[in-house]
Order: sequence, then structure tokens, then C-alpha cells
Amino acid sequence: MRDRLLRTALLALLLGSASSGAVAADRDRAPGCDALAVRLIRATGASLAGRTGSLAVFRAADADRMSLDCRTPPRIVLGSLDREPRPGFFVLAGLAASGLAGAEAGAAEILALNLHQASLLSGAPREGRIGRLRMRCETGPRQDGLAGDLSVCVLAALPRRGAALPPAPPPG
Repeated sequence: MRDRLLRTALLALLLGSASSGAVAADRDRAPGCDALAVRLIRATGASLAGRTGSLAVFRAADADRMSLDCRTPPRIVLGSLDREPRPGFFVLAGLAASGLAGAEAGAAEILALNLHQASLLSGAPREGRIGRLRMRCETGPRQDGLAGDLSVCVLAALPRRGAALPPAPPPG
């Protein structure tokens, strides 16, 4: 009986250590994503709707979808159900670009509008870059997780100091 209690206590100690290690790892990862989410809230005025791991979802008046993926490279997905969103959608893209990568909001807004218009004209996604920000905007029906969104812009922060550019992240 005593051996059984000893083994149970030892197992509980080992499991506790393992789970506290996992909690510590989550805690160590969380501050970077938490800080980025707070920066986006301050930059855009959006509110946090929910968060799971490295993903955060926001409520924003000028987008039907706004989400943040904190994995490297961190990226924001903005979606609208409209093929031609109202101007506020592009203002939000500029503000999000500022919060994500420090891009000048007005210049990023214009880039989003230009990429969206080019996508409308060509029927294909268009990509551009400003400072440490890469942006990809596309229009039209979708067959992926953003199936209802007719306008989507994905903003990705680029690494600092001339590091190699990662491949373009898929939307979503």
C-alpha cells in the first residue's frame, strides 16, 4: 500500500512538472502575442473577440473579419463580404499595417486600395510591399476558409535587417 502511494505521489509530481513546463512554455509565448494584440487594438480601435494559442480574432467596424496569427511571420487577415468595400476597410488596413509592422498608415492604406483595385481589374491576387510589411489583396469568390469574403487583404510583417523573405502565407 505504501509503495502504491509512493508511486502515485511520484507520478503526480512528474505530471505536475511536465504540465508546469507546458504552462511555462505557453506563458513564455503568450507575452509576444499579447503585446502584438494590444498594439493592434491601440492602432486600429478594434476589440478582441477571442484568442486561442497564436491566433486572435477581433471585432472591427470596418471589416467583417479581422484576425491575427502570431506565428512567424506574424500576419493579419482582413476580410469583407463586399466585392468593393467601403473606404473604412482600407483605412483599417493602413492602421493594422502600422500596428503590425510600423508602416506609415496612410501609405499602407493607399497600397491596400491600389492592390484591391488591381485585383478587381485582373481577377488575380496582387501583392506589394511597404517598409517591413508585405500585403496581398484579392477579390472574388473563394473556396477556402474565407469562403464568404469577397475582398481579403493579408498583411505580413517581414523580418528585420535584410533577412530572406519567407514565402507568401496563404490567406486564412
